[in-house]
Amino acid sequence: MIAIIDYKAGNVKSVERALRHLGVACRITNSPAKIISSEGVIFPGVGAAGKTMEVIRSLNLDSVIHEVVRQKIPFLGICLGSQIILKVSEEDDASCLNLIAGTVRRFPDMGIKIPHMGWNNISIEQRHPILSGIDREAQFYFVHSYYPEPQHREHIIATTHYGIPFASVIGRNNIVATQFHPEKSGRFGLHLLKNFTEWNGTC
Repeated sequence: MIAIIDYKAGNVKSVERALRHLGVACRITNSPAKIISSEGVIFPGVGAAGKTMEVIRSLNLDSVIHEVVRQKIPFLGICLGSQIILKVSEEDDASCLNLIAGTVRRFPDMGIKIPHMGWNNISIEQRHPILSGIDREAQFYFVHSYYPEPQHREHIIATTHYGIPFASVIGRNNIVATQFHPEKSGRFGLHLLKNFTEWNGTC
């Protein structure tokens, strides 16, 4: 059973539909007991960092997510979910979960359209089980104005270029996160989600 964290916003239903299409048992929940007892946990983030962190803390989900990580349950962050796992965000000057050292940056004003919206490639920097079988020419769907910047290079799994190169897949131990939306990325996105549901949290 995969838990999709319900934080009263975001694209929880589209993630649920993608998992059910794959035949994966899942549930949308903010129950600590149900989240902790799941085989994998997904945070399908959409929204602003500051408001999202307020809601997460009000529901005590920050402690729950830390416990998921402590218990080595596979955890997948999507879009905003790849940002709030860092220490701080330039968006709203938000203090985030600090599961991976780093800062969330806004795309610089350099003549590119912000937000970065649409299909783009990823460049795989290091092997990871969730990218197993993913074609190097695969494209994924992005919608974001901010991007994760891990402090340590070893936490960058894949990068994407949009005006500048940025980390589009990051991870550490049983945590992995994508700046793009796999649930909106066609067959390659579904393949990545399937890989996640079969991942035991180790690399």
